[in-house]
Amino acid sequence: MKTTNLFDLKDKTAIVTGGANGIGKASCEMLAAYGANVVVSDYNLEDAKKTSKAINDDGGKTIAVDCDVTKDEALVNLVDKTVKEFGGIHILVNNVGGGGAGKESPYDIDVEQFKKVYEMNVFSMWRLCQLVAPHMKKAGYGSIINMSSMASINKSPAISAYASSKAAINHMTRNLAFDYGPDEIRINAIGPGAVKTHALSTVLTPEIEEKMLAHTPIKRLGEPEDIAGAVLYFAAPISKWTSGQVIFVNGGGVQTLD
Repeated sequence: MKTTNLFDLKDKTAIVTGGANGIGKASCEMLAAYGANVVVSDYNLEDAKKTSKAINDDGGKTIAVDCDVTKDEALVNLVDKTVKEFGGIHILVNNVGGGGAGKESPYDIDVEQFKKVYEMNVFSMWRLCQLVAPHMKKAGYGSIINMSSMASINKSPAISAYASSKAAINHMTRNLAFDYGPDEIRINAIGPGAVKTHALSTVLTPEIEEKMLAHTPIKRLGEPEDIAGAVLYFAAPISKWTSGQVIFVNGGGVQTLD
């Protein structure tokens, strides 16, 4: 067994949506560190350019592409630019997501707000899978990684849109594995627990963190790099017979406040 090849992504090209910050940024850095060409896709182009430049300055090979995943023309443009720049697509990290805890009481939101969560979290992932699959088939290598959440299996108030959309991602991933498997395209999902991103830092206090860790065997919150490690596993040849799976990266527990 030639173990040096198991995580080798040289000559592979990856698209990472929401790649400018947080988990997306860590995933871009991780994939580039193992040799992949990386497209840092984000609706915030300036932040995407900063992430791209930092990776390139460190010896990687990336470009930044402006993309609002809720607009079909932007998804088509993202794929077209990737192929034009790097000649193909081998890896897709569907990282973009929106909605969340405490924002989605059915007494406060309307159908349009609920719909927007699905457009961002589910519809965009399905469409990008559809767009990249022919290029992956042509390349003879394909790995799609969808970002789910512990919310997909937890139960909490005021999070019905986000949580149900993430549950939909889990099942969509399992079903698409059957559609794309014959073309040697693997598709898996990652469900992060509570990760120290900017969004969490805006509400996190020592007291909240202590409560979140009460049912977590590994007594710390996640870091973006922890999720990026799972992204690397699914992206790399080491997982070449793994598809239709959802892996929860959560310190071994749940970080709910109850």
